[in-house]
Amino acid sequence: MRPSRTRILALACGLGLAPAAFAAARTELTVYRSDDAALFAGADNAPLQSGYAVVRESRRLDLKAGAQTLHVDDLPAFVDGEALALDLGERATVLSKRVQALGQSSTAALAGLVGQPVEIVGDNGQLIAGGTLLRADDGLLVRGGDGTTSVVRNYAALRTRAGIATGSRLELQVDAARAGAADAVLGYPTAGLGWRAAYTATLEPGPACRMRFAAQASIANRSGRDWRSVGLTLVAGAPRIDSGGGPRPMLKAQSFAVAAAPALPRQAQLDDYRSYTLPGAVDLADGSLTQVPLYAPRTLDCERTALYEAGNAWSPPRPVVAPDFGGPESNESVTGTLAFDAFDSLPAGTLRVLAAGGGAPQFIGEGRLDDTPRGGRATLALGTVFDLRAARERTAFKLDRQGRSMDEAFRVTLSNAGEAARTVTVRVHPDRWRQWTLLSSSARPERQTPDTLEFRVPVPAGGKATLDYAVRYAWTADQQPQ
Repeated sequence: MRPSRTRILALACGLGLAPAAFAAARTELTVYRSDDAALFAGADNAPLQSGYAVVRESRRLDLKAGAQTLHVDDLPAFVDGEALALDLGERATVLSKRVQALGQSSTAALAGLVGQPVEIVGDNGQLIAGGTLLRADDGLLVRGGDGTTSVVRNYAALRTRAGIATGSRLELQVDAARAGAADAVLGYPTAGLGWRAAYTATLEPGPACRMRFAAQASIANRSGRDWRSVGLTLVAGAPRIDSGGGPRPMLKAQSFAVAAAPALPRQAQLDDYRSYTLPGAVDLADGSLTQVPLYAPRTLDCERTALYEAGNAWSPPRPVVAPDFGGPESNESVTGTLAFDAFDSLPAGTLRVLAAGGGAPQFIGEGRLDDTPRGGRATLALGTVFDLRAARERTAFKLDRQGRSMDEAFRVTLSNAGEAARTVTVRVHPDRWRQWTLLSSSARPERQTPDTLEFRVPVPAGGKATLDYAVRYAWTADQQPQ
């Protein structure tokens, strides 16, 4: 679907010749991951200066002998002109190059027709003026075949048989040794293209956590140009891209033959990043969102957890001795989480989770999946568990300034309004000071790290369960609290 044009103007195009004729060969796109939600939104299909891609394409130029001006049209709307490179081999020398924005509006498209034959039509379909377009801004300046010049301000349509350039135009000053056709290799970074991973996990019924995992790549094209039958490589990771910087195209004379390849993308290491090269040609219509398979669907083991978490995983600069630190008794929700081990390198994206719901699988939550290497643990929160609640209250507090220590105790009360028993993971962070020990607890911790205590507490159906624990903080003479 192409972007809409809002100005009351019909550009009726025939098949005409541009100042120089070009025949595009196989184009190669390297598209980098983008986290900009606007790039993937479908509300407005206008070109968007977001995302990053590197284009390598071949163009055929009709050269004349000597110095000349050539125009390369049908470039995307946002081309990084500083990083644009053109290889003409030994056929010609590039004296200068300039990138002009054309197709980001109908006014810009009109500017690209300056010097071309046009016909201006009024509201009743009558021809107002015809000839060569000299200027297009707040009005149209047209020179007729009889030498007269007309200024047209009110019109319904402009007709032309010339090719209308959209997006951007590359203007070249070249010096050719001889006339004839030349194949040029053109490379440039552009905005308006980006991709991200889209995952779907469908939980299987039964007590064990098993899920059917599908991985897709969502590719957004808001570049202001259609890309037809292109070779596509997706790059996972986050290379630093500064204004006018980032990865540069590597240009060399080459053919774009398609080698035999498997049905799924070919994965490879790309310096510090990961690349996925699609096996066949892809069409990316302007203003579209295209999905392609990233991995073959598979069934994975997983882990479901009902999690209550309290405190902060941080370390203050000094011991915090205020008795009411952390606030009064709290009554909070319990979060449902899903965890699994990555079967391969998983690029960042959104994971949508479905579960059986008396028919077709139903949506139960989604979360952000960060870049996860093979074998890494992926964990995401799905939402609030409806039937579970947690309340935490401080049951004891004692400060011993002379002994440079502080004791604190809590009780966590878990309630279950559901019809099935549940086990809740209670994760607490002793956050008054970085040096602490567990004095006592009503249940043995399942996991203990320098900033975390984790317990698993069974909660009966329609009932409650409690967890009591106490910690002691200690500090040295040079770490006295304020």
